[in-house]
Amino acid sequence: MEKIILTGDRPTGKLHLGHYVGSLKRRVELQNSGQFDEIFVMIADAQALTDNADNPEKVRQNVIEVALDYLSVGLDPEKTTIFIQSQVPELAELAFYYMNLVTVSRVQRNPTVKTEIKMRNFEQSIPVGFFCYPVSQASDITAFKATTVPVGEDQAPMIELTREIVNRFNNIYGPTLVEPEILLPDNAACMRLPGTDGKAKMSKSLGNCIYLSDTTKEVKKKVNSMYTDPEHLTIDSPGHLEGNCPFIYLDALSRPEHFAKYLPDYPDLQALKDHYTRGGLGDGTVKKLLFNVLEEELAPIRERRSHYEQNIPAVYDILREGSEKARAAAAQTLDEVRAAMRINYFDDPSLIADQAARYKSK
Repeated sequence: MEKIILTGDRPTGKLHLGHYVGSLKRRVELQNSGQFDEIFVMIADAQALTDNADNPEKVRQNVIEVALDYLSVGLDPEKTTIFIQSQVPELAELAFYYMNLVTVSRVQRNPTVKTEIKMRNFEQSIPVGFFCYPVSQASDITAFKATTVPVGEDQAPMIELTREIVNRFNNIYGPTLVEPEILLPDNAACMRLPGTDGKAKMSKSLGNCIYLSDTTKEVKKKVNSMYTDPEHLTIDSPGHLEGNCPFIYLDALSRPEHFAKYLPDYPDLQALKDHYTRGGLGDGTVKKLLFNVLEEELAPIRERRSHYEQNIPAVYDILREGSEKARAAAAQTLDEVRAAMRINYFDDPSLIADQAARYKSK
């Protein structure tokens, strides 16, 4: 069996550092590992419209922003198929069939759906499209016969539902769909990077994101304003690490060579943490290290983004070609699903012959 990856993002804004450490950086590593036969990365505009139907221009404008972020972090269209969800209509048809295999109560029990509904204050006015997006996600994954889905921990319930749908379909109609495996970040700090204000999640609406496209000046300003330890009032005060943003970010991004280069008095991050917790180390020193680490990571991303920004028509060509390739793959799966369900009426000579014989015998 081929090893295939499917993953993606909703185009509701520029991608930020949380996206980068949670999935984007890993995608590039997987792309360059040579371990996978196909990698599909989807710009999930149709899914984004489920809670932005009254503002489609927001989604439309951010498709190109997400595409630029993908290319700037190092996703290579020669190795990875980058496509737009709405340009693959086969996905919607697959989702329609899958909706018959899962109950309303099962979707309601999904903890990710519960969290998203609460976050958006939908309460009793939940758009049907939004409520059903876990089924749509199952369609996206199975359409490309994905064996591996690299996502954050919060998406684990979605993958579990996909596996349930796959098993139910295969039990009813015969072995057709591929059951995917989840691939979580291998660094615990990468699973959920907090906002710069210490809140649990980066959010554009909260203004607590460091975007991949931020300038050096913007990054420095955001790092300097980061939430640390409110009880660490003086340099001599013992500091606390829990909820301390600079240390969480360093957990996710720093490497031993950063200390040799920027803080040679410390062999590694643990030594810096030990000094901070016993007192005698200021937040400014920690933030300066973090800024240097971030600049090393973001400078080449900015440079690649600037290159692609100068040739936007070429970016749309990449998306067009990727969408065409993705549509061909999804169409093949849809043909197999229709055949398994025996609704491929015009492609099944035995059905036509049987029906003809039945009526002749009357």
